[in-house]
Amino acid sequence: MPSPSATATVSPARRWQLVDALRGFALAGILFVNVPDITRLGQDIPFDQRHTTTMDLVLEFAVQTRFVPIFAFLFGMSAMFVIQGARRRGVHPLLPMLLRYLALFAIGFAHAYVYPGEILREYAICGLLMLPIVLWAPRWVTLGAGITLTVAAYALTGGGLASLPGLLLAGAGAAAYGLPKLLDAGGRPVWIAFAAAVALAVPALWWQTTQPGDPRFTNAGGIAGGVLAVVYVTGFALLWQTPVRRALALVFEPLGRMALSNYLGASVVLALVALIVPFREFDDLALVSLGALVLIAIQSVISRLWLRRFQYGPIEWLWRMATWRRVVPFRKPALV
Repeated sequence: MPSPSATATVSPARRWQLVDALRGFALAGILFVNVPDITRLGQDIPFDQRHTTTMDLVLEFAVQTRFVPIFAFLFGMSAMFVIQGARRRGVHPLLPMLLRYLALFAIGFAHAYVYPGEILREYAICGLLMLPIVLWAPRWVTLGAGITLTVAAYALTGGGLASLPGLLLAGAGAAAYGLPKLLDAGGRPVWIAFAAAVALAVPALWWQTTQPGDPRFTNAGGIAGGVLAVVYVTGFALLWQTPVRRALALVFEPLGRMALSNYLGASVVLALVALIVPFREFDDLALVSLGALVLIAIQSVISRLWLRRFQYGPIEWLWRMATWRRVVPFRKPALV
């Protein structure tokens, strides 16, 4: 076991700005889906009296089931980043990962009091169950198992919670093979994946129209969501190579670097607003979606200001200390 002074000299891993921005992008999409659930929008209105608006269609065909797969895949990537970081320190990654997932479960357990539909506990349990594969299997086994389980989950159930183990393994395996670097380069492989996903998206979206309703509960909607998730990730990576990159980084990178703090913070804010505003008595999805957009913008600005002074978001800092069992510097060093 190396001494603390030895581990302190280990150079940190490169932080992939694109991965942080993608995480923030996924978080923003998830918030649009969660807002009606957290606020209990229209729950007091009889089902046959609810209205289907243009915003409902936008969410069904552009947002729902599209962003959770991205977030789950990136969750698997992050697990591999932590494991690689432990190995660079000369620390066996088993204990840090166990502590990391147990801490996440505790966070999710507390979050459920604010948002009963939260999914952090499932992420933690799935992470614990998949940990032996991620830690000890060859990377080709991890990636292959992830792809196989993901395809099976979408084929049998349309994705959803059943796809979480596969997406986690696929993300970890892809990180081990250097996918962040590949996406950051945005070269020919990304263009090929983007074109293939766009071609598959056309029949997938048509199939979704044959199974109307919340796509989270239909096979067609789930599969279309998985295909669109690939379109979004590869399309985002391609835009990253253009002048748009600066705007994408400005908006989404701070959200992604503080994803856990922003996810929990949004639930608390929305739950408090719901104590005052009678969301249950109306079903104006456009209004609450506008509120979600405003909240995302505010969180992005606050996160950027926060990260100028601190190295991590507040919940990320606590989570990091639970992972490594030591006090982690919080404030950024003052510039001399």
